[in-house]
Amino acid sequence: MRRARVVNRRRVVGVIRPAGILRSSIWDQSPVAGGAGAEHTGRMARLGTLLAALALLAALAAGSAAARDGKDGERVEVRVAGTCSSGIASKLRLRADDDGIELEFEVDQNRSGAVWRIALVHERRVVWKGVARTTRPSGSFEVERRLRDLPGADAVTARAWGPRGAACRATATLPAPG
Repeated sequence: MRRARVVNRRRVVGVIRPAGILRSSIWDQSPVAGGAGAEHTGRMARLGTLLAALALLAALAAGSAAARDGKDGERVEVRVAGTCSSGIASKLRLRADDDGIELEFEVDQNRSGAVWRIALVHERRVVWKGVARTTRPSGSFEVERRLRDLPGADAVTARAWGPRGAACRATATLPAPG
């Protein structure tokens, strides 16, 4: 059974049906045929996309970064899970201190001996570039650096490039004290 659509400038104008198919059949109700279900399916797809985007935003706002407000002598700290290639995990931790900002960036590949290139960016300025090798038994590496605490909130991005095109990126913003 073959059928063809008649299209006029991105809009289905009509459907050429195979012989013997009645107009009230399932062909008229399918989204491809431009029947009653076509508009409904388009609206549902847009609604589903909108709901998925809202759920993603809510998850990012609620769970991606946990910050303490620094009251009662507690230091302000932000922890973020990074995004990586499949099978690799990364974490970025920023902690405000009297002398500046303590940065810890960890990548877990579960394979020891792999060489990774790393770049740390603080307020859109590259502050450190280096190389690290994953170690036994965990197959991970950790970079610890101390950064200057600039006025206001501090945005820090850590990027790492590994073997076979593997890549990780984690971004966190340390809020301004007080």
